[in-house]
Amino acid sequence: MRARATDVVIESSGKVITKEVWSTLHIHIASENNFPTAAGLASSAAGFACLVYSLAQLMNVKEKYEGELTAIARLGSGSACRSLYGGFVKWNMGQEADGKDSIATQLAEQSHWEDLVIIIAVVSSRQKETSSTSGMQESVKTSPLLKYRAEEMVPKRIGQMEKAIKSMDFAEFARITCADSNQFHATCLDTSPPIFYLNDSSRRLIGLVERWNRHAGEPQVAYTFDAGPNAVMFAKNKEVAVQLLKRLLYQFPPSAEADLSRYVLGDQSVLKSAGVTSLEDIDSLSAPAEFAGVINLPRIPGEIDYLICTSAGKGASVLDGQIASLLDPATGLLVKNE
Repeated sequence: MRARATDVVIESSGKVITKEVWSTLHIHIASENNFPTAAGLASSAAGFACLVYSLAQLMNVKEKYEGELTAIARLGSGSACRSLYGGFVKWNMGQEADGKDSIATQLAEQSHWEDLVIIIAVVSSRQKETSSTSGMQESVKTSPLLKYRAEEMVPKRIGQMEKAIKSMDFAEFARITCADSNQFHATCLDTSPPIFYLNDSSRRLIGLVERWNRHAGEPQVAYTFDAGPNAVMFAKNKEVAVQLLKRLLYQFPPSAEADLSRYVLGDQSVLKSAGVTSLEDIDSLSAPAEFAGVINLPRIPGEIDYLICTSAGKGASVLDGQIASLLDPATGLLVKNE
């Protein structure tokens, strides 16, 4: 990033920081996530995308070719290349030996599929035993299924997924999303020694979605799990998201001492539309029709840490106002929270 810096004029003083000076300056970096770190929710992708974007803004970096910043972010965390852009983003594998053409491209803006609602079930905030990087390295060395997946399945599914996103075909989107997530975790089990990212709660979340989709006769919700036990679920519209939230609250109720405002985070309109304003409202929820006949379905209060209701994001951006900053512009030191 220093090598790509250009001259910057400080508005308040008129002082010019030249490209040569950037190579001599020290930089204070503060990074903070508002979701679990190293738990399979792309915290490293978010962190490195923001780091590269922030340095680019600070140093007035000019890309030598379109997507160069995504290639740099990828050096820190592969998925970070996609996190620089908003909406729906594709990571291109590339062919060049130096990796310069392994960049991200935006398929559609965040406003493209506005009906889509995302609910994340944070099963565990604990750091996973096997990191994404080391896990993938072991799979590459020992899993025959991964070789087949990379050569045969992934290229085919990427093309199918692009079409599904552009046409907003939720049924196809859901089919590919769930199948690819399941195959990824199959490669983890095919690794020697096997890698276990999912836990019993993860499997119960999969069962909840699969039962509902089968009962409805068509996909209502899609699920995907990265390298961790936490579920990212896609509802095809707001009405379905409300029903999904009710099902999650019924099967995975918060503990008796939980604060509802801290159990369901993000877009509160989904919770409001569900008519849930207290823990007592959750106790009065009735079992969905597809639960009939299910034997020994546990309802363990506190099994899920919390839920996040959200949608497709806008990518990396500069936050407005000093209040949003982690560093004090006057001193460069960490802002002290009262």
